[in-house]
Amino acid sequence: MSNRSQLSNPTASTASMLDRASALAPSRVRYQVVGLTVLLAMVTYLDRVAISKLAPDIMGDLHLSKVQMGWIFSAFALAYAAFEVPTAWWADRAGTRTVLTRIVVWWSAFTIATGAAFNYVTMLLVRFLFGMGEAGAWPCVARSFSRWIPRKDRGTIQGIFFAGAHLAGGLTPLAIVALQPYLHWRLIFVCFGSVGFLWALAWHRWFRDDPTEHAAVNDAELQHILAERPGDVPHAAGWHYWVTLLRSRSMLALCVMYASNSAMFYFCITWLPTYLHERHGFDATTLGFLSGLPLLVSVPSDLTGGIVSDRLAARYGLRVGRCVLGAVAYVFSGVALLLAASSSSPVAAALLIAIGTSACMFTLGAAWGTCIEIGRNHVGVVGATMNTAGQIASLMCPLIVAYSVDWFDNWDLPLQLLAVLFLVGAGCWLVIDPHKPIFGSDARARA
Repeated sequence: MSNRSQLSNPTASTASMLDRASALAPSRVRYQVVGLTVLLAMVTYLDRVAISKLAPDIMGDLHLSKVQMGWIFSAFALAYAAFEVPTAWWADRAGTRTVLTRIVVWWSAFTIATGAAFNYVTMLLVRFLFGMGEAGAWPCVARSFSRWIPRKDRGTIQGIFFAGAHLAGGLTPLAIVALQPYLHWRLIFVCFGSVGFLWALAWHRWFRDDPTEHAAVNDAELQHILAERPGDVPHAAGWHYWVTLLRSRSMLALCVMYASNSAMFYFCITWLPTYLHERHGFDATTLGFLSGLPLLVSVPSDLTGGIVSDRLAARYGLRVGRCVLGAVAYVFSGVALLLAASSSSPVAAALLIAIGTSACMFTLGAAWGTCIEIGRNHVGVVGATMNTAGQIASLMCPLIVAYSVDWFDNWDLPLQLLAVLFLVGAGCWLVIDPHKPIFGSDARARA
């Protein structure tokens, strides 16, 4: 048996080899993996957020109503929800090198195709296919982290990952404001979609599904990564697998909890610019800043949330570091949104939405870290199940906003509903048990 094989399954017989490995200076390939995934996050949100800022131009050119635009926004979320779990199930078995390459190539192609849509039906179809292709990206990243990142650093790394995503999402409206005098909205989609092909090429050429397979990883880094990584659990098939997943109390609570997170994010990347303009009267220049503000202020929140989660977990245990932190942040988000909905000051309302979003995103490291803990080598499916529940909420959010305005001429109702959803999510955080894996002998022993 090779040294690499022994390190991937450490036992008492390999202890002496691990001792020798510890004397070496660890390589740092895992940080390059993190760097590539952060770039992925940035490209993802660049492509997702663009349509919200360009929505008025699209609606004008294609003669679309707010309700029709709401369905276009939701078409992405519908496809994303439908294909999230199957794509993650594939990644858990085939590895994320191949699956993520396919995901990025697909969504980049349909980002470009968005610029070619010529009426309501073709735009619906393109955005549905875009969502189908992008489904599974986040669970694939979580699975990559479960193989490459030591347990004690997972919340922090997830925070760094989402910080990159939100930084790109927050800057996208400003980038579009700068490009609009020179490029038609169709060409902006072409430019943004082209970036993903470069990332996919780099990922497929360099990345490996497990650190044991990467030539640049030395034995000391392997020891560091594998020291606390639990053994893999076989991938079962059939109804028993899915029944076990869906009967898990933690899994169900994660799904309900994450719905508010996804709905808040989707409001920010779909209707927020229009809300700020029509409800509070901000001009186009100010909108470029305020519509990106919630994601910009989420960047430090992502980073500090992941770090605080890991430090609390190290000192007080996973339940405090993941669940108590999440519950407190969700209460803060819910209160901020209630205040935003009742505010008579346009600036105060915009700032409160940004604060509520930031508090929500403070929990992302804890949420995806929990998925890794309870999912282990099934984290792709576990993360996808949580994210699918979130995408169902994302699917409903643009429609609720559109019909609230169309039927009741009310922009505040969606914020009030989001606030209630966050308060329910706070209770769900306290139900989750991050110590109990869903699959394997540990799960049966603790059931």
